[in-house]
Amino acid sequence: MSRPVRALVDTQALQANLQCVRAAAPHARVMAVIKANGYGHGLLRTARTLQAADAFGVASIDEAAALREAGFTHPILLLAGFFSGEELDTIAALGLHIVVHHDVQLDALEGARLDTPVHVWLKIDSGMHRLGFPPERAADAYRRLRACAQVRPEIRLMTHLANADAREDPATPEQLGVFQRAVEGLPGERSIANSAGILAWPQTHADWVRPGLMLYGVTPFLSGSAQDAGLRAAMSLTSRLIAINHRRRGDAIGYGGDYRCPEDMPVGVVAIGYGDGYPRAAVTGTPVLVGGRRVSLVGRVSMDLITVDLRDHPRAAVGDEAVLWGRGLPVEEVARCASTIPYELLCRVAARVPILEV
Repeated sequence: MSRPVRALVDTQALQANLQCVRAAAPHARVMAVIKANGYGHGLLRTARTLQAADAFGVASIDEAAALREAGFTHPILLLAGFFSGEELDTIAALGLHIVVHHDVQLDALEGARLDTPVHVWLKIDSGMHRLGFPPERAADAYRRLRACAQVRPEIRLMTHLANADAREDPATPEQLGVFQRAVEGLPGERSIANSAGILAWPQTHADWVRPGLMLYGVTPFLSGSAQDAGLRAAMSLTSRLIAINHRRRGDAIGYGGDYRCPEDMPVGVVAIGYGDGYPRAAVTGTPVLVGGRRVSLVGRVSMDLITVDLRDHPRAAVGDEAVLWGRGLPVEEVARCASTIPYELLCRVAARVPILEV
């Protein structure tokens, strides 16, 4: 019998979350961001479930090629563009869209000889200071792209929001203003909003929105819950209770003996660990659902196992289902206990964990 760890993906939740995007931004087209193996949900599964989206956003040619090989004809945008001019022939052959954010890319396009011109999204750095042309360079970069025979004439304009997850932060309207001034008078569709922009900053919706985290049923905000936004968790990471041991007061549990039993108590063992993608940084007190009831992680997370306090769950039995996040236990809460973010937990589910549709 194989280990009982499973990642269960609710495809109806994914579809419902896409509808939430459309309801929040009814006048914009939707680019579903499915990079990083569909945020851990499976690239092709996620694309198939979200095929009603208008386009897909990915991080690499490999991801895009897998989508094309599977028969998807949607526009596919390489969100960081291309990394070498040698990739341009493949990009053109696959009919991909590319983000252009740097002079090196402009030079490569101007020096290329492609059978088919490519679709370009010109990225402007409006304040995140990661990728993008400075605002004062936007018009010049646009001019060079329009003059380039390797680029289709319909150039789109985009930026990325750095602080949209903080609802009251003035950085988002400041970024919007910088972007609007930078592209004023330049023809082309605009794209600004990520998940947080879609839900909290309607003035950023423009022509295209680019939802990522919200598609998977997780709040993009620093506080609040997915339910507040009408989102449904798409992934449940589950396993089973494989042992219950009765320990004495003072017994040390797990590596390093970081946790000592404060009294005689039952301690359960769940078959999950950092080898499966469960966060090693999760601290004692992190919630786990065992048989539908909340219990607490105790001691260190090991590669294949965790231990849980069963004092408040006297009916727990070996074989009970354990939910590590998802159904009944928001991944946001687990992420806070591990001092990380939900994105990381979803994307780090290990390859050895079977992903099943429910």
